[in-house]
Amino acid sequence: MCLAIPAQIISHDPATATAEVMLGGVRKAISTALLDAVSPGDYVLVHVGYALNRVAPEEAAATLELMQSVEDLQ
Repeated sequence: MCLAIPAQIISHDPATATAEVMLGGVRKAISTALLDAVSPGDYVLVHVGYALNRVAPEEAAATLELMQSVEDLQ
């Protein structure tokens, strides 16, 4: 089973197909090579350092909230 985590793009460099995202308060560099176009402020699903697709902000928020509630149960 694979898990992709929603993250918000902070900055994007189309020349290198890379972006900096925020994951749970941590900034991380990822590849955007699998996507046509992204912009700062977009939410993407990230798996092993690659943005797989864009997601709506509401979907990202709901997923992150669900993940937090599971973490709180442990």
